[in-house]
Amino acid sequence: VSLGPLSEENFLRLAEAGVQSPEFTALCAQLVAELRALCPLEEDVSPTSPEDAETFQIELSGLLQELHCPYAALTTGDVTARLGSAHSCLQLLYFLSSELQAARLLSRKRPPSPQQGAGADAARRELRLINQALHQPEPAPTCPIPQLLEDIKSKVRSQMRRLLGELQGAWGLSRLGGEALEGIRQALCAEYECRKRMMITRFSVTLQSFHWSERAKAQGAALLAAVSSLRQAESVASGVTLARLLAAREDASRIVSTSSGRCRHRTSCAINKVRAAPRPGGR
Repeated sequence: VSLGPLSEENFLRLAEAGVQSPEFTALCAQLVAELRALCPLEEDVSPTSPEDAETFQIELSGLLQELHCPYAALTTGDVTARLGSAHSCLQLLYFLSSELQAARLLSRKRPPSPQQGAGADAARRELRLINQALHQPEPAPTCPIPQLLEDIKSKVRSQMRRLLGELQGAWGLSRLGGEALEGIRQALCAEYECRKRMMITRFSVTLQSFHWSERAKAQGAALLAAVSSLRQAESVASGVTLARLLAAREDASRIVSTSSGRCRHRTSCAINKVRAAPRPGGR
């Protein structure tokens, strides 16, 4: 039976239909089934036809006693007459739905069971490390993992809004802005391709300079086979697109001279101290 959305209008419609309606008993059975999945209840109810309405009310009576229902109209008097009015049926629906809502809230605060295994413990440890990296307070041991993930996502969003720099250019989305951005992209691609060709050429010349000795000549085929795959993988064309230029930010731009002291502080080594190395073969 399709029950539709559990809105107030549907509650009123089903309450007016009463216990003789299969939709009403199906909704009650659905609420009880979800409640039993969260709480250790012994009693249960099943959806019934109009002919079995009395059986449904008897089953419901035992369930309401187990739940300690506070509504006297649902727990006292003749069992087959307790749901005789639309008001009592609506009262039953609201009671079951409120019990289900409370059970869901309590299940979120419940500590994880041992049956969850080491996977949940490992995930919780990783989330604690992420919290420490984000300078978040230590979460409660009973805090569920989905809630931890939501807290981490909100913290990361706030940090990204605060730490990301401004865009490098206010290009806009007009036709003139797009043409200017395309011109910059083409200039960058041409510069990249020129530098890439120069690097590949210098690499080839350096590789050829190692073929001067007899031993190197004997190993020439193996050397070419080792570097041929690298040459094939290298592409001269640039992969910079308009989307990347639009997303470029000022804090990502690092234009530093390679000969500056600030740059050489991290790249200098003992090999750089050799001023002039003798060339092979006296060249």
